[in-house]
Amino acid sequence: MKIKVLLFATLRERAGGVKQIEIHLDDNATVSELKERVAFEYAALKPSMKSVLVTINREYASDETLISENAEIALFPPVSGG
Repeated sequence: MKIKVLLFATLRERAGGVKQIEIHLDDNATVSELKERVAFEYAALKPSMKSVLVTINREYASDETLISENAEIALFPPVSGG
């Protein structure tokens, strides 16, 4: 399946300023598999995949969460501050 992934903040910058990327995944892929594929296809994003926050349909998802074909996926760098 082909998934569109929205990028935010520093992830967008590291991907050359693009707002969205497309990733091909097997059916019933997990968030963990998505991160692996992003790291493989977009080397500039690889260091961020260990700590990236992932949402599916605007809800935070864990590495074990399954991804459906028409899901809205977004990647966010971790947030820090005080």
